[in-house]
Amino acid sequence: METSVYEIAPEIYRLSTFIPEAGIVFNQFLIDDEEPVLFHTGMKALFPHVLSAMERVMDPLRLRWITFGHYEADECGAMNSWLAVAPQSTIAHGALGVMVSIRDQADRPPRSLADGEALEIGAKRFRYIATPHVPHGWDAGVYYEETTHTLFAGDLFTCAGNGPEVTFSDIVGPAFDAEDRFRFTALTPQTEPTLRFLSGLDIDTMALMHAPAFRGDASQALADLANGYAERLAMSGGT
Repeated sequence: METSVYEIAPEIYRLSTFIPEAGIVFNQFLIDDEEPVLFHTGMKALFPHVLSAMERVMDPLRLRWITFGHYEADECGAMNSWLAVAPQSTIAHGALGVMVSIRDQADRPPRSLADGEALEIGAKRFRYIATPHVPHGWDAGVYYEETTHTLFAGDLFTCAGNGPEVTFSDIVGPAFDAEDRFRFTALTPQTEPTLRFLSGLDIDTMALMHAPAFRGDASQALADLANGYAERLAMSGGT
């Protein structure tokens, strides 16, 4: 097993591991700034591989913030391992996630973020956006880095297989193929409006958890994803 490193935007690195048994990639993202951020920790078993990948970019002792989209093993399973290796680091997450899970599970007190609150990490500004149940998890959220226009979209646009580091190709079709296979999205009346809100952001790059990073018309891709999920909700009889 090997974790690759690729710079998807200025000083934003994709740390990617393909796990054949799962049939998908597991990505973490390192934002290297005055106060570096790790978005997603990976599972406990991935920690040595991701740590080694980070060391190719920077000294892990510099890590200041650890965060993730929602409380789930592939998103945050290794969070306490990272807290141990980076003594000055702090977990940051939305207020709901901190209340229901992270305050109890983390080895150090976390920082609670309000919807729209940003971490000022140096030259970059890393803003938290709460997205309850999108794609799943009551505590779900995404981050938007305002200077590079990068959306850290978590499990949105999950696709099967091990693709390139960055793609300019269609990501909506593969996402619905994966949806048919894994059934991972919570379909609620808020799914479509949440995705439409995200489509209104000025996005140059999308950092995706289980897919290549995407450069292209991200707003249209998010709108198309919203349309597809709205159709599925209607077909299911939901409103």
